This record gives sequence, structure tokens and C-alpha cells, in this order.
Amino acid sequence: MANRHLSRTLAMQTLYQWDFNGAQEKELAVILERNKADFAPGFNDEGFAQRLINGVLEHKKEIDDLISKYATEWPIEQITIIDRNILRIGIYELKFDPEIPSKVAINEAIEVAKTYGGESSGKFVNGVLGAIYKEIEKKGEIKE
Repeated sequence: MANRHLSRTLAMQTLYQWDFNGAQEKELAVILERNKADFAPGFNDEGFAQRLINGVLEHKKEIDDLISKYATEWPIEQITIIDRNILRIGIYELKFDPEIPSKVAINEAIEVAKTYGGESSGKFVNGVLGAIYKEIEKKGEIKE
């Protein structure tokens, strides 16, 4: 598994735990380090997973507003915790992370959804991120 893909997986697992427990935990770095120790001992991603988590939390309101706008049939509370947090990471990378190309953000989110989500998670994540991609494409904000 490529380093950044593994980092995205660790970030998703950390955000999942945080969200599952009512988003009360303030020290997500502690959860992340525990996940690294459990699932990727010795792995050094040079802070990439933490950067994703921090970015999601920093832009959470805007990200959740985009999820609500583009997943109109699904109130955000009814989206599975896995899918919701995969979308949060994908949207953060797509809209707010200047270093990640737009198509990479979408493809990575779809792959994580296919691996960890339900039967239709990949299609769902693809649909939401694809709609957001079209919006940013119209605005000329695509990152190559």
C-alpha cells in the first residue's frame, strides 16, 4: 500500500473513531498514534495523516455543507460514519489542499470507500465528489 494511501486510511480510521464517539475527543493525535501503532507500526508518513485530520477539522463546516448540498437525498447524520468521513477527507483534499491534484483526491477517496465502506460506498463517494469536481471545474479551480 502506498504511503499516502495508508495515511488516508489511518486518517479515515481516526476520524471514524472520533465521529463514532460523538466528536467529543479533542486529542485526535492520540487516536491517530494509537491507530498507527495498531495498524502500521513503524510507519512514518511525515505528518500527512495528521495534516488531513487537521484540515478536515479546520474546514468541517464548509465540508459538511458541501456534503449536504451534493448528497441531497441523504441528511449528513444518515450517511454512514465511514462514508461521511471518507467524503470529508476527499472534499478536504479536493477543495482545500493545494498540494493534491483534484483527480487524485477523488480516486483515493473512491478506493478507500470501496475497501472500507459498504457495497455502494464507492459509487456514492464518486457521485458526490464528481458533482463537486464539476462545480470547481466551472470556477477554474481544478488542481493538476
